[in-house]
Amino acid sequence: MEIKLVYLSDLKFNLKVWKKELRFHREEMNKFERKLEDIASRNLGIDAMAPLEGFQNKIIREKEVIGRMLQRIRMKRKIVESADMDEQLDGRLRNQQTSLKDDMKTYIKLHYELKEDLMDYFLRWL
Repeated sequence: MEIKLVYLSDLKFNLKVWKKELRFHREEMNKFERKLEDIASRNLGIDAMAPLEGFQNKIIREKEVIGRMLQRIRMKRKIVESADMDEQLDGRLRNQQTSLKDDMKTYIKLHYELKEDLMDYFLRWL
């Protein structure tokens, strides 16, 4: 049972960290969105506007992904908090955690690729 308590505590920690990171990224996307609106208001021509619209679409998509990931974290947290302490640590929780962990890794990789592209764009047009 002690092993299970430690394991569940580790899961809760991971979920808390991921939740904070996703919220930070959502706020970051909001800031980037405002910067894109600033660039759009300057009427810089087609060279600036074509990629801008693509970035706006990617930000919308990323915010949707963030929302779904936060929902998965909430669901996982409920499962962890309602875990039966007498139940064997069977791998069900581990498998679910691994899936979420892998999805977070993929999300973070894609987030930083988008952020890098946005920063290059901002350097050119701001």
